[in-house]
Amino acid sequence: QVELIDSGGGLVQAGGSLSLSCRASGLSPSSYVMGWFRQAPEKEREFVAAISVSGIRTQYGDSVKGRFTISRDNAKHAVYMQMNSLKPEDTAVYYCVGGFQIGTSASQYSFWGQGTQVTVSS
Repeated sequence: QVELIDSGGGLVQAGGSLSLSCRASGLSPSSYVMGWFRQAPEKEREFVAAISVSGIRTQYGDSVKGRFTISRDNAKHAVYMQMNSLKPEDTAVYYCVGGFQIGTSASQYSFWGQGTQVTVSS
């Protein structure tokens, strides 16, 4: 079992930046694909980004490409997401996720963090 603790959310003005962090603990946390999903009020959960175990391969949702960057540090059992040029539509609860295969479907990820709120004001 893997436990994920995500943090780093907050309030920022449009055009600003935030960095999210996720620390994993449990059985071989660095052996899993890691990623981020988000969910805004009254909207479906949305894939944001994912990174392979080695960190070589990354995948991004269309709405964040070119603005968000995912990275990981396996020595620290951590994954990060740098979010730049934030827009009001990026406002959501962001969830760190872990799974066995990189992909955009929530069902591919077995482990979920508790979520951290990101609010972007206009």
